[in-house]
Amino acid sequence: MIPSERQQQILDLVAEKGVISITALIEKFNVSHMTIRRDIQKLEKTGAIVSVSGGIQTLERLPFEPSHSNKALMSEYEKERISQCAAEHILHGSSIYLDAGTTSLALAKNIAHRSDLIIITNDFVIAAFLIEHSACKLIHTGGVVCRENSSCVGTFAAKILLNTYVDIAFISTSSWSLKGLTTPDEDKIAVKEAIINSSGKRILITDSSKYGKVATFFIAPLTVFDLIITDNKLSEHAIKTIKERNLAIQIAK
Repeated sequence: MIPSERQQQILDLVAEKGVISITALIEKFNVSHMTIRRDIQKLEKTGAIVSVSGGIQTLERLPFEPSHSNKALMSEYEKERISQCAAEHILHGSSIYLDAGTTSLALAKNIAHRSDLIIITNDFVIAAFLIEHSACKLIHTGGVVCRENSSCVGTFAAKILLNTYVDIAFISTSSWSLKGLTTPDEDKIAVKEAIINSSGKRILITDSSKYGKVATFFIAPLTVFDLIITDNKLSEHAIKTIKERNLAIQIAK
């Protein structure tokens, strides 16, 4: 069997089962572990599948953005570790952007003691927390209110960001893969694109549970980020593939 035929059959199998182990693929096609790994790497580059621990699965579609209250209950330990790592990248006197989301909120809590920072955010929960617990200079973008996520979205918020410049933008996402970041909410695109263009350094802060998910609207490729900070539950194969693409990744232990 030629590689292209085997790869198509792998796609058919994972589409049928949702997830399949590498061992099962080796037994099914009677080929070496290295051969299956090459097949997986080729298919993963197309965005058709994503590697998980010990196997592969189809990209999971994210039909809607989870609410802020639901996000707050997900991967709390991982978000705390990620935020601690992210805080170490903020130099004295920096201006930073905190994207809307609970990982960014965890970061805000880790830097609340610092009065030397200028912090811009589109998140109301982050802003409210920093008003009460920080002496930093604080700027909120304003804009159209997204109630579910307690944040501002749309072109008004984007225009504010395009008229600013920050040293580091900490950007969050609910769905990412080797292809990049996606969102089910079209109104979020303009805000994220604006801060990507208005920052000196861009750091993606996202836990591994969001990896391998895809939504309707594309935001940006992973190549726009200077660093990806995630947790140690991301598969070794995914980490290896990200590094092979010359992308910097930091694993929060």
